[in-house]
Amino acid sequence: MAAVSVRDVARRAGVSVGTVSNVMNHPGKVAPPTVERVQAAIVELGFIRNDAARQLRVGRSKTIGLVVLDVRNPFFTDVARGAEDEAARAGLTVTLGNSDESTDREATYLDLFEQQRVHGVLISPYSDITERLRRLRDHGIRAVLVDRTSSDLSFSSVSVDDIAGGRLAVEHLIAQGRRRIAFVGGPMAIRQVSDRLEGARQAVATNPDVSLEVIEIDALSVIAGRAAGMQLLARSDARPDGIFAANDLVAMGVLQALMMQGAGVSVPGEIALIGYDDIDFASAAVVPLSSIRQPSSLMGRTAVTILLAEADDPDIEARQVVFQPELVVRASTRG
Repeated sequence: MAAVSVRDVARRAGVSVGTVSNVMNHPGKVAPPTVERVQAAIVELGFIRNDAARQLRVGRSKTIGLVVLDVRNPFFTDVARGAEDEAARAGLTVTLGNSDESTDREATYLDLFEQQRVHGVLISPYSDITERLRRLRDHGIRAVLVDRTSSDLSFSSVSVDDIAGGRLAVEHLIAQGRRRIAFVGGPMAIRQVSDRLEGARQAVATNPDVSLEVIEIDALSVIAGRAAGMQLLARSDARPDGIFAANDLVAMGVLQALMMQGAGVSVPGEIALIGYDDIDFASAAVVPLSSIRQPSSLMGRTAVTILLAEADDPDIEARQVVFQPELVVRASTRG
């Protein structure tokens, strides 16, 4: 059975399609008897208003598209929650896309959001998508980067100073007396990972008696972290005495390997371990993890605030909001 249309309602009520539209959108412009007649026809025919189609006709929907690197990472869950809360205040909803660190999936979501004419896009990009975001902007869809700055500062962004965060993490390990430090993270194509490594290198550069080993992994996951931890355990000697993991999921994987039955590695006695993001699970680990905290929920809320301002005023200048990270010390580094 075909869906009931506005034309069907107009015929039943004996009015024009424009009158039906006014009844639904501006009832004050229509005489009360006519409003009653149209409303009766709507009920009688079972007409359901297609808000999505209406929003597309006026230029954009009431949806914000959000693309994150890995939806399994609680950091991005918190970012999404903050974005949802702020969007709801404006009567908007958030549609979440998981690029899974894939350029193809990232492009697919951006294409989809463009086709849907979303109110705007928030994205934590895996690749350099400056040109793609310019195309969105040319079509009236604004975009704000999350957890990463714009390469040419032409787009607004909300991020954390990851170089400072990496430096903070390794300076803490050095202050705990650690001299053989390993950085576990990857892929290096992810800007956040390379920035955290750069901060680690800066901290080591000012301490000539400290060495830094880089162990690159293919994903920021517990499984990849566990594999790196097993790799370290397989060594007969020259193990690091401090490990900086690029995020808390990797740190938890490393910790699982070090704490395996028979491994015989004491944390933090033999190896101190620090992560990044300060997700909820960090404090609940078998050995509570030290971490570098990011204001994840606040980042999501701030990104939506900027996006809404740009959607209302296309001539507004791009803003780069950079939060400072915070060291959270727990048992995994505290001697």
